[in-house]
Order: sequence, then structure tokens, then C-alpha cells
Amino acid sequence: MSNQDAILFTDIFDCKDIDRDGKKFDRVSRLSARSENYDMGLLLDYNVELYPMKIGDKFSLVLASTLSLSGQDAARSQTGKQDTWRPNVTEKTLADDYDYVMYGKIYRYDDSASSRV
Repeated sequence: MSNQDAILFTDIFDCKDIDRDGKKFDRVSRLSARSENYDMGLLLDYNVELYPMKIGDKFSLVLASTLSLSGQDAARSQTGKQDTWRPNVTEKTLADDYDYVMYGKIYRYDDSASSRV
């Protein structure tokens, strides 16, 4: 398995709006964006202190099944349990190629045409 096998989705997004419904948390904002290649809408919560954004900014978004450059799930131990999101910080990972990395589960996925951003 290679790093390219681990990448599930990638596109460039254009930030269209930030906190459209008001700001709910001090350090977190919700942006709405539109992708260049797939004309896909995106709502994304992000830490504004770590990665400040403004309307009109463009950013690359990559969804991957692992951060390991080999494509293997390096965060899993031999027991199959997850140890940490970044188990060996001395090795280069996919995260090293990006300014801002989020790790976890996707909260909600909606592919209906009525949910246009």
C-alpha cells in the first residue's frame, strides 16, 4: 500500500463565508467553501488561532485513511488498538506536507443536492 492509496479525496477549496450563523466558540470558526474541481460544498470547523482564514482564501483539503507515508496505519499497535494520532514524531508523515492537520472522525456527511454551500 502506498501513500497515494491512503488518500481518499483531495481538492482546492475557496473560502466563501466564515461564521455565517455567528461565532459559537472563541477559538473555533465554521467556514463554508466551494471546491474547484468537483464544485462541492464544504462546512468545516477549524481552530482560528492555529490557522487563521479569511473570505477569498484558497486551501488544499486532503482526506486520508492514514498519515503514514507507507500507507500503513502506523497509529495501530500490534494489538490493533490505536496508541496515538502521531505515534512516532521522528518519522516523516503526510502531516509534514501541510500547515494544518485535523485527526479524527467526520462528524456528518450529507451528499444531498439541497445542502448546497
